[in-house]
Amino acid sequence: MDMKKMMKQAQKMQMELARAQEEIKDMTFEATAGGGMVKAVALGDMTIQSITIDKDAVDPEDVEMLEDMVLAAVNEALRGVSDESSSRLNSVTGGMNIPGLM
Repeated sequence: MDMKKMMKQAQKMQMELARAQEEIKDMTFEATAGGGMVKAVALGDMTIQSITIDKDAVDPEDVEMLEDMVLAAVNEALRGVSDESSSRLNSVTGGMNIPGLM
């Protein structure tokens, strides 16, 4: 394969990666815990947009349970971002491991 063709393919892949990253950045990922008593919404840039806690989940005698539910919902929402990012970027790169990309 000649160098010019390889460079053209690399540029195309770079543009597709940038587009996929932009699309992911604007996505939202929602997760719940405790049967829906805690909900976390993450954005594609790995930030948490919101956390909603049902008033019935608030038990002053068991704060640890609420903390665990919040943690579980947040981690699951962020896992959704990570999974979608990996899936989209792998579809662009054909599964090639590109250092610094993910």
